[in-house]
Amino acid sequence: MATETKYEEKYNEPILTGNQSHEVITDRIGSIVLSQEKHPNIWWGFIAFGVMFTPVLVFSIAYLVYKGIGIWGNNQPVAWACDIINFVWWIGIGHAGTLISAILLLFRQQWRNSINRFAEAMTIFAVMCAGLYPLLHTGRPWVDYWIFPYPNILGMWPQFRSPLVWDVFAISTYFTVSLLFWYIGLIPDFATMRDKTKGGVAQKIYGVLAMGWRGSARHWHRYEASYLILAGLSTPLVLSVHSIVSLDFAVSILPGWNVTVFPPYFVAGAVFAGFAMVLLFMIPIRKWYHLEDYVTIRHIDWMSKVMLTTGLIVFYGYILEMFYCWYSGNIYEIYLCINRLSGPYALSYYALIFCNGIAPQILWSPKMRRNIPVVFTVAIIISIGMWLERFVIIPVSLHRDFLPSSWGMYYPTFWDYSMFLGTMGFFTLLMFLFIRFVPMLNIFEMRDLLYKLNIDPSKGAGHTNVESSKKGGN
Repeated sequence: MATETKYEEKYNEPILTGNQSHEVITDRIGSIVLSQEKHPNIWWGFIAFGVMFTPVLVFSIAYLVYKGIGIWGNNQPVAWACDIINFVWWIGIGHAGTLISAILLLFRQQWRNSINRFAEAMTIFAVMCAGLYPLLHTGRPWVDYWIFPYPNILGMWPQFRSPLVWDVFAISTYFTVSLLFWYIGLIPDFATMRDKTKGGVAQKIYGVLAMGWRGSARHWHRYEASYLILAGLSTPLVLSVHSIVSLDFAVSILPGWNVTVFPPYFVAGAVFAGFAMVLLFMIPIRKWYHLEDYVTIRHIDWMSKVMLTTGLIVFYGYILEMFYCWYSGNIYEIYLCINRLSGPYALSYYALIFCNGIAPQILWSPKMRRNIPVVFTVAIIISIGMWLERFVIIPVSLHRDFLPSSWGMYYPTFWDYSMFLGTMGFFTLLMFLFIRFVPMLNIFEMRDLLYKLNIDPSKGAGHTNVESSKKGGN
């Protein structure tokens, strides 16, 4: 680092490393998209994975529509199973992007600049995967438009007391606002790509996407106003979307579901899972594309702290579930806990406690939070654990309800697995296409951060030319 900054004085570590300048930042990040050189072989491997399993998703959906949801393992009493498990899991992954982008922007946290673009893309693609499940779960996806309150001569309206309708409105709103927030943040960088591209179709596409951006003071004024408004709209959505998903369970009378702690518990779990998935993708990508100067150990340390904090909230929720059993004296609640601890699915519950409760405790150590293999391993364990959490909440709670005569076991079928693998392939394909064609890091905000940190070697320490730091058309 060329100059000592107030940031470094406070944290004893820079948020950007290396000998940076505005030109270096633009070339390093932009070259990933514009360079004609081959991408790492691992990129082609993940693209191959996506291309292989996306058709599996398409075929699974086609066969599901043809045969009906009986091809899944759903039964009575386990009417909700892998479809809702995967729905809640994907929605949770989509929460880190909005948290990083919107809430940290409102709190003026500069460290978000290195990861917000990537996390926002994950949000959009994860919500796309999540939205498939409730629509297909209805059994008649060709009439899903009935869920929307469109004008019709029969005067039919959706049942607004149905949690399914709540999910549709919550997810569609969340997806729309997140997509707009992501796209508006990309406009200055699309202009940079337009000006750096040497003619051809690519320049025309980037030119259309840039919407005539020239980096004028008027453009920046309108951009910052709209970006801040969307951040303000996105912030309550982080809390509301997964709270509404949790109400799918909390409004029922089933033991283990009808608890008021579910909304904050689900929101914390969503952020927990989302940050784990961001780390799971970002750690190897920063290595493959040599972005260690922009996504530093400090960023990984901060994300690990957020992950640890939300993990403690989730673990507290697990403790509360046991407390309900003891304090309520309700025989059904007591049996639910006994069934989780010693029933046929007990192994999944103990694995859940290890993955989400015990494994993240290693992040209390600053040394471990800065150890890349350790953080990466913990992120994998948490991602598995959050899927297990949804498994314990849904099938394990449903398979033994109030009447022993209606008890039954749940076993996923081939089509449950194929659908889930298909969404993973689709998500991976979209993520690595995004890396190839869109700047994965925020170029203009990184340059603006360089200006704010007062460390531009090309201009000298103390340079305060805002236009040169924010100019998006060069």
